[in-house]
Amino acid sequence: MNIEINQTITIFLAILLLALGGIIVKNVKLFRHFCIPAPVVGGLLFAIVATSLKTFLNITISLDTTLQGLFMLTFFTSVGLGASFQLVKVGGKLLLIYWLLCGFLAFAQNLIGISLAPVFGIDPLIGMMAGAISMEGGIGAATAFGGTIESLGIQSAQAIGIAAATLGLVFGGLVGGPTVKYLINKHKLTPSKEDIEIQEKKEMEDKIELNVASFMKQVLILTFCMALGSYLGELFSAKTGYVLPNYVGAMIVAVIVRNILDKINGKIIEMPSINFIGDITLGIFLSMALMSIKLWEVADLALPIILIVVIQVIFIILLSIFIMFRFLGKNYDAAVMVGGFIGHGIGATPNAMANMSTITAKYGPSSKAYLIVPIVGAFLIDVFAMPIIIISINLFK
Repeated sequence: MNIEINQTITIFLAILLLALGGIIVKNVKLFRHFCIPAPVVGGLLFAIVATSLKTFLNITISLDTTLQGLFMLTFFTSVGLGASFQLVKVGGKLLLIYWLLCGFLAFAQNLIGISLAPVFGIDPLIGMMAGAISMEGGIGAATAFGGTIESLGIQSAQAIGIAAATLGLVFGGLVGGPTVKYLINKHKLTPSKEDIEIQEKKEMEDKIELNVASFMKQVLILTFCMALGSYLGELFSAKTGYVLPNYVGAMIVAVIVRNILDKINGKIIEMPSINFIGDITLGIFLSMALMSIKLWEVADLALPIILIVVIQVIFIILLSIFIMFRFLGKNYDAAVMVGGFIGHGIGATPNAMANMSTITAKYGPSSKAYLIVPIVGAFLIDVFAMPIIIISINLFK
């Protein structure tokens, strides 16, 4: 039996689960203690119910997640509109260090997958599907490269990659918060005075009463960036053959638009409205992404793939605590960036943003983290990851 859920009901369920996740996190000390994001809790709850129906009653629930991409596009555009060049100066050397460590992670993830493959008696290319392709690359890369590897004669590579990426997505939302909490408590970290002042200023701005005219002006700017960025991204991909996700194009355009408007009049962009839209769309996107996960496909995975993914998770936690945290300065900003690093290093950039949002809501703001993580996680990371993946495939094809 197959239950088809249309687009409208899917969105309703995503919002309902987001709200339910918030209630659960608020009332369950364990989730609150470990900074588990609300959409992860709500979305996984639905995924568990769907898996139970599939397993015990042979009932499959099919969701229409057509608008999931639109919510992600809107969120990243809102991130771009918040990136003033005045803040880019804050990134500096830290952005380069963070970027290089992401490149090292991609290399290490492939090395782990390939090295463990003969130990478990599987093809190195299958091991690679539980490496950088599905971990740093996520479900999108697993789908794309899985098809390529299947064309080389490796059966079920795509399904294995998607399942591994799904596991990574779950772990990315579950272990990021606890790892950062450990660092903050161990080193007694607090936000910088400058960030606290910025946060106080933001809170004052948030108290400004919104009206329809001003809000619609922000929506107009936001949708303009989304439309132009998506178009330019598609044009770039068509001309160069390099795939540029539409949300990356929109975020780049949003950064440019933000800083042009700042030169004209610093009051045109009203960040309370932009942040409001961004927070809502991130929550709905992540909730929808988690609730649409088919856990039974993960359960059908061979034990070796699951073990490789678990080892990947352990590796990124150790890398984050003992190397990344130290290289980034051993301060509060470094700890928050660790949460983002774990989120997109084994999951996806929205995981990173949800992790950081949960952490900063509890412990305080970090402008450096919010500047560096989305820029690297959404775009720059591919500069290192893609060549590493392609070279690895060609070595073992």
